Amino acid sequence: MHRRHPEIDPQLLSETDEQRQLRTVLRDLYAEASGVEEVRKHLATPRGYDEALWVRLAGEIGVHGLAIPEEYGGSGFTFAELAVALEESGRALYCAPLLPTVVLAANALLLGGDRTACERYLPRIADGTLTATVAGFGPDEPGGSGEPAVTAEQGSGGWALRGRADFVLDGAGADLLLVRAGTPAGPRIFACEPAPDTCRRTPRRVLDETRRQALVEFGGAPAAAVGTAEGAEGTVSATLDTGRAALAAEQVGGSGHALDATVAFVAQRHQFGRPIGSFQAVKHRLADVLVALEAARSGSAYATACAAIASPQLPVAACAAAVVCSETFRLATAEYVQLHGGIGFTWEHPAHLYVRRARGAEVLFGTADQHRTRLAGLVGRPAA
Repeated sequence: MHRRHPEIDPQLLSETDEQRQLRTVLRDLYAEASGVEEVRKHLATPRGYDEALWVRLAGEIGVHGLAIPEEYGGSGFTFAELAVALEESGRALYCAPLLPTVVLAANALLLGGDRTACERYLPRIADGTLTATVAGFGPDEPGGSGEPAVTAEQGSGGWALRGRADFVLDGAGADLLLVRAGTPAGPRIFACEPAPDTCRRTPRRVLDETRRQALVEFGGAPAAAVGTAEGAEGTVSATLDTGRAALAAEQVGGSGHALDATVAFVAQRHQFGRPIGSFQAVKHRLADVLVALEAARSGSAYATACAAIASPQLPVAACAAAVVCSETFRLATAEYVQLHGGIGFTWEHPAHLYVRRARGAEVLFGTADQHRTRLAGLVGRPAA
């Protein structure tokens, strides 16, 4: 899993000075404006996140446009820079729709190669004035056949969408939906700017309240085709793999927070006249988390490098990162709760928010078993 592919420059696997500076700026900003209490407060608002901070991230720091080409209003960097921002957002449990907007929707547009759609939407994604998401891209659509649950009909007025897509990230609030829908020529991607009379959006109650999801029902919603029918499935697959690489970076950030917070706590919590962190049993448990975290960093770094250069190894790297980073985040958050003792089990403590994020994230783009099965197929070996 960690062997370097010949086309990956080793320098891509290490952090540059610019990336370190970006990390420092973002960590300071999140500490100042997006602490746990701020996250809790904004979860109760209609959009579920701090819209002022969203504007600051896009305008002052340019996070939203990091991986968007300059011709479409972005900064023209790569996914490697965006992964730094995602890791820090995961560490801070930032609850705005960065993943669906800046990763999934933006990449679906770029990979689709539709210049008109890119010119229309990407500048607004880059400047923070447009939120977007994808629908019907998931590996397990209703019905289990792999066929889209949404269909597109072409009439005199253009394309119209019918059907439903469930558990759509930020589906209730996104300004733009990029939908995988079936047509007589096969699945295709459509851009839909939802209106209440043709698109019903119902928020779902989910375990991780920091990552909102919704049921989206299309009743003749007007839409515009994006890209070609021949390239649609490739775009969907590449978008999901980029999403897995992005989620892995978030999980590394969340795991890092859980470990750091737990180490700080056991260093100052005393029992029997000494810090509990000095007990060998506690040391061993934290060492296990550290070893797992280093493996997760390695897997995430390789997936990030593959996404940054559009490597053909991205599907393998993304699946591997999805498995190792999900398992690490689960372990780190479990120890976060348990080694904090009684306080770690209370609603007032932030640990449970990270546990919820970990559990929600590990099934977001497929389960670990599904990733292992796909990985076995990709490397040409039977699944265990």
